[in-house]
Amino acid sequence: MHEKHLGSSFEDFLREEGTLEETTHRAIKRVLARQLRTVMAEQGLSKSEMARRMRTSRTALARLLDPDNDAVTLGTLQKAARAVGRELRLELM
Repeated sequence: MHEKHLGSSFEDFLREEGTLEETTHRAIKRVLARQLRTVMAEQGLSKSEMARRMRTSRTALARLLDPDNDAVTLGTLQKAARAVGRELRLELM
């Protein structure tokens, strides 16, 4: 028996468990936080300088950079992207 896939996909498993949406949201936030940290490091930006560019507090920036904090607004993400000379893109699929 040479089945290519045995059982369901991980996505199917998460859907069956009722955690697909939450898991997807957390994964997106983690990726965004990692990307932002990477760009900041590439540009040699301290957290203080990044917060100043965003016109926000270091505490608010810490929430943005915290991969486990998913309470971030689109406005905050947009300000962060502009602060590092990048563009935020979203799409519905």
